[in-house]
Amino acid sequence: MGCVIAGGGPAGAMLALLLARAGVEVTLLEKHGDFLRDFRGDTIHPSTLQVLDELGLAPEFMKIPHRKAYEISLVTDAGDVRLADLRGLRGTYRYIAFVPQWDFLTLITSAAERYPGFRLLMNAEAYDLIREGGAVRGLRYRDGSGEHEIRADLTVAADGRYSALRARAGLVPEDLGAPMDVVWFRLPRHDTDRDDTFLRLADGRMMVAINRESYWQLAYLVLKGGYDEMRRQGIDALREPVARLMPWLADRVAGIGGYDDVSVLTVRLDRLRRWHRPGFLCIGDAAHAMSPVFGVGINLAVQDAVATANLLAGALRTGAPIPERTLHRLQRRRMLPTRVTQAAQRLVQNRVIGPALNRRLDPTRLPRDLTRFPLVGLLAPRFIGHGVRPEHVAVKEL
Repeated sequence: MGCVIAGGGPAGAMLALLLARAGVEVTLLEKHGDFLRDFRGDTIHPSTLQVLDELGLAPEFMKIPHRKAYEISLVTDAGDVRLADLRGLRGTYRYIAFVPQWDFLTLITSAAERYPGFRLLMNAEAYDLIREGGAVRGLRYRDGSGEHEIRADLTVAADGRYSALRARAGLVPEDLGAPMDVVWFRLPRHDTDRDDTFLRLADGRMMVAINRESYWQLAYLVLKGGYDEMRRQGIDALREPVARLMPWLADRVAGIGGYDDVSVLTVRLDRLRRWHRPGFLCIGDAAHAMSPVFGVGINLAVQDAVATANLLAGALRTGAPIPERTLHRLQRRRMLPTRVTQAAQRLVQNRVIGPALNRRLDPTRLPRDLTRFPLVGLLAPRFIGHGVRPEHVAVKEL
């Protein structure tokens, strides 16, 4: 068999589609029974929209209910600050599309199911690797009927920032640090509310508000480790700062009935020094956990998948050996965008988010329009929209 992939997130699903499209026999394992996991950023940036276009999936994507964000704003007590304007980007797509991740993953896996070599196993949790002759030759997984094995020429770990297969391969990520965690929850949205998606910053508190039409998906940032103390203080320790940040939501914060109504993202920023073993490869969050800063996690994962398929699809289709040096070529290609993106995320974490949460930053003193500054106005849209070294689909459909 050609390839087995653990993890049905953006990296794993996109790689499975690209390989199946190229005539490779591929099995994708997802440990959950569906893709319906709420409280994700769900930002599809121009680089990913371009990949969908190259795959002929853009028309189907556009049928999914979504919102377009052409600029990014910070809301302070002194007014709005425009951080980036994507309208000047080159190419067809000059906006960020906000789409529930389950809709995106359903689109990708449904497209993959059109190819005879694709197989999707739900409720299938990969937990170990098969090793023979000094190389990985597949994986072991468990489902409702017991434990099973799948043998493959290449085993890919796309099973997230706490990857079980990465651990079994003895690959340990380097922790780059993050000053915050994120508390996700939702509140009803009224027609008279703001219409955009934005970042709110005031009085040592920070929150992201994503317009989901009928509700707000809200991300309240707390200092690293601060969630446990918030819980000890009771649910009003969350309701009250939310109401102060957005007074127009004050009559709705009672909708947060308790901490069972929220989901906590423990923010990690890390990366592997080595992404591979013989017959084994990590991509996406399994190779590099991204901070939510810039909302680029999905897009880096998709870019990893495209680069992997471009480099390896031919050998996987024919059954040719894949030397470890070839896997290292992929790591070298994707390490540059990983390092640069994470360096930018660390800069924002250390210079903006950390000081803001510690009340060492006064957002009211910021200029009203940062896009007027040439460096910000030119580079920020490109960095957020296309990233570093955007990948394009080169492997042909068979």
